[in-house]
Amino acid sequence: MFVKGAALTSAALATSKLHALAPEAAPRAGITADDETYWARIASQYDVTKNVIQLENGNWGMMARPVLDAYKVHLDRVNRDTSYYSRRQFWPDAMAIRARVAETLGVVPEEIVFTRNATEALEALIYGYRGLGPDNAVLLADLDYDSMQNALIGHARRQGARIARIDLPEPATHANVIAAYEAAFDANPDLKLVLLTHLSHRTGLVIPVREIVAAARARGIDAIVDAAHSWGQLDITLPELGADFVGLNLHKWIGAPLGVGAAYIRKSRLSAIAPDPTNGEGGEDRIDSRVHTGTTDFAALLSVNDALDFRQSIGGAPMEKRLQYLRDRWVSATRDIAGLQVLTPDDPRMHGAITSFRFAGKTSVKDNIAIAKALLDRHRIFTVHRDGIAGGACVRITPALHNSPEDVDAAATALHELAGNLPV
Repeated sequence: MFVKGAALTSAALATSKLHALAPEAAPRAGITADDETYWARIASQYDVTKNVIQLENGNWGMMARPVLDAYKVHLDRVNRDTSYYSRRQFWPDAMAIRARVAETLGVVPEEIVFTRNATEALEALIYGYRGLGPDNAVLLADLDYDSMQNALIGHARRQGARIARIDLPEPATHANVIAAYEAAFDANPDLKLVLLTHLSHRTGLVIPVREIVAAARARGIDAIVDAAHSWGQLDITLPELGADFVGLNLHKWIGAPLGVGAAYIRKSRLSAIAPDPTNGEGGEDRIDSRVHTGTTDFAALLSVNDALDFRQSIGGAPMEKRLQYLRDRWVSATRDIAGLQVLTPDDPRMHGAITSFRFAGKTSVKDNIAIAKALLDRHRIFTVHRDGIAGGACVRITPALHNSPEDVDAAATALHELAGNLPV
């Protein structure tokens, strides 16, 4: 009874916080991406540092205040009830949250397992993949996340499989990205598995996953999709991607606390991914056997409902359009800068919030560390450099819902200034 009462208190507090938000932030018909009165109210739900203009929101996402308040309540409850909660109440709570996540993603609960982050989810999918042998090859791209590239390379080497690579085109278009993958598939008839990054952490490029997955499947190639940055930044469900295996994050663009990710395995393909050996024998028919996380942050997982409530109060589509609007605003304002290369196309199918740039001739890691430093030192604008792109290193600008048009305008002004005074 004690734990049940605590749960009700937690739920009531979270609900009251969201009800307090509703008059200001509830979605309404006809909301537009440039309705600054509305979006200022949304931004007011975040407690943002005043030390810098925070345009590096790709690392992980800030919790909105209602989510943070609910997280504190969940944390108090877990700390108070300790193992009495974890052994007697956590599992049904976790299964209810899993059902909510699955519904949001458009799949069934038995296809979702929680992890601590997308990297752990994708490692489970890659290391557990049973289809590789010495007669097979795997394919990865320059824009894939480093840890996932390393995992795929390591798994391929252990299975004796060949490793193939592709550099995605610059400038990218919907058609030439699909063509690049199709050409790689046809040039490597021994391909068995491809890693696809839906939205790149390096440049922000969104690739046409559904079309590429279909092209792969037609050739007998499986795809593991890294959706760490796309879910929440884009308004998507998993059936729209068409993939059998997907790694997801909830502490980036969904706005849950740090320490929550998820893996998706299509129910009909569960046997293609082996259980984690640390779970012991059995479990072939259960997705939860594919991951062994040990003790997790129970309070963080409990806060997923609160994060989804906050997101639902705004709407996934308006959030995507707002993030694209902020990206488009600074990109449009810098089109006249000679030598500035924007590394995502304006095609709304191929970008969200994240967009990277480089200056012509400034392609080294050292160059772009210096440019990011100049943005911070001269203009108080916090960004981050990215490397690993075939065309050269770059600097990433990532607005979030707490950012204003003035923030991205400041970035555009700073880039104009830098263009005439680039750091050496």
